[in-house]
Order: sequence, then C-alpha cells, then structure tokens
Amino acid sequence: MIVEWIFKGKPSLLGLCSGVVAGLVAVTPASGFAGPMGALVLGLAVSPVCFFFCTVVKNLLGYDDSLDVFGVHAVGGMVGALGTGILVNPALGGAGIVDYTTCVKHNFTTCDNGAYDFAAQMTSQIKDIVTVILISGIGMLIITLVLKVIFGWRVSEEKEREGLDISEHGERAYHY
Repeated sequence: MIVEWIFKGKPSLLGLCSGVVAGLVAVTPASGFAGPMGALVLGLAVSPVCFFFCTVVKNLLGYDDSLDVFGVHAVGGMVGALGTGILVNPALGGAGIVDYTTCVKHNFTTCDNGAYDFAAQMTSQIKDIVTVILISGIGMLIITLVLKVIFGWRVSEEKEREGLDISEHGERAYHY
C-alpha cells in the first residue's frame, strides 16, 4: 500500500491486500529458516518488486493477468526463495542448514560443518527456482494443449456476441 501510495499518489485496499499476500508468499519459503526480523525485511523487500511486475512489466509485455497472480505469487515466490538463501545465514539470525549447503569443502576431502556457504546456498536456490519454472511451464503447456483438443481455444463468435453468462452458464450476471 505504501509503495502504491508513493508511486500512484494514493493508497488502495487492493494495494494493501496485494502487499500482504506478496509478503506472505515471499516469507513462505523462508518460514522454517529465517528469523523474525529477517521475515519482516523479506516481506517489506518483496512489495516494490511485485508492484513493479504488476504495473510496469505487465503493461510492457501486455499479458492478461487480471488478479496479478504472476506478479504477486510467481515473482513473490522467486524473491522469497532467493531471500531464503540469504536469511538462512545464522549470522543474520537464520537457522542455518546443517545437512547439505553449510559444508565448505577443503581440498575436496574434508568438510567443516557449520560454516554457511553463501554461494552454495544461492546456487541451490536458483536451481530450485529454475526447476519450478520448468515443471510449471511444461505442466501448463501439457494441460493447455489437452484442453485445446477437448474444448478448443475460444467459444464460438455467436456465443461471444450473446454473452458468456447466458451461453455458457445459463444465467445473467447483471440484471438491468
């Protein structure tokens, strides 16, 4: 809401709700690893990024996202996943991860458990983000192609002119 107030000149309830959701989406990946202050910082940091994607990037690319699902959930989740790699650091109040990325190799033979390795953690986070993008993208492509075969891309021009409320749902949305 504050970001919207700064850039648009007035706050809105939609801006407030979108900011709350963006903060919750971003803190979810870090929920077991970040400390309370790190979670607050992450929640505040994600808002301008999501606002930018919901306004500038959406208008620039011209994609249809009436509920800003991509700008809030996808982008907020990516920011949260990257933020988790930073906030898991015990020096920043994070819990640390003692089983896989805190191991610093010395001459590829010994391992000093307990040392936070920023590069290894961020590499792991980026790999996870790319994996999610690929699985989601490929899965959505398959689902979309199956739906295209079954139902087609669009309704007929007749149904569109008549109105989808009547032709598809059998009721009127607006009574005038």
